[in-house]
Amino acid sequence: MRLTTFWERMADHFGAVYAESFARDHVMSELGGRTVHEALEAGWEAKDVWRAVCDAVGVPADKR
Repeated sequence: MRLTTFWERMADHFGAVYAESFARDHVMSELGGRTVHEALEAGWEAKDVWRAVCDAVGVPADKR
């Protein structure tokens, strides 16, 4: 998954403003105690981060 696709999906689910806030501030156990930004900067694949977000917040299967 490209980063642009990842950010589009984040914005579609959370809204553009909250997606950024969530990615910056929400520490997730699914990401090893990292935020979305920290996981991406640490080299996590965007698709794996998206899956973790989906699992954490209950994104419906048709939006994954």
